[in-house]
Amino acid sequence: MPTAYIGMGANLPSAAGPPAATLAAAAERLAALGTISARSHLYSTEPVGITDQPRFVNAVVALETNLEPRQLLDALHAIERAFGRNRPAEMRYGPRPLDLDILLFGAMVVQAEGLEIPHPRLFERSFTLVPLNEIAPSFRDPHSGLSVTEWVQRLCTVPHHDDSAILPIESDLWRPGVERDAGRGAS
Repeated sequence: MPTAYIGMGANLPSAAGPPAATLAAAAERLAALGTISARSHLYSTEPVGITDQPRFVNAVVALETNLEPRQLLDALHAIERAFGRNRPAEMRYGPRPLDLDILLFGAMVVQAEGLEIPHPRLFERSFTLVPLNEIAPSFRDPHSGLSVTEWVQRLCTVPHHDDSAILPIESDLWRPGVERDAGRGAS
């Protein structure tokens, strides 16, 4: 079963509660799409693009799934809607109750309308690379051949890189690491 790496983010409350609670509840929904085999820590991150908004809470999960990429994207959008996201009405890079992105999907390279894998801005953003590096440091970008760790090292050498832009946070609702009960989400 291929592994998809899903970027998760939120900076507005949802019906599940504040952003950390939203990510925890959304991870439970993701488990219905396959098996979550690993979770990064949660991170408080500075917003990108529109900076006059609350900080985001971000994480990455590894999801083993039999879904095809388009099916997975459609399922992610349905989960976002369930948590109050209205993609057509929101500003690009604006605040949102939940954002779910396919960052990587096995070694697949996909170029389709509304779907690009690897995610086109994955290797430019610490809020995706740092949590991804926790759970898949040796995963290699199918385009460049560089590992996630090598991409993190490159990002840290970029002028104006700010280490305070991404800070680990704790939540009693979120369990980072490799899932011990890997079969629990395969329904």
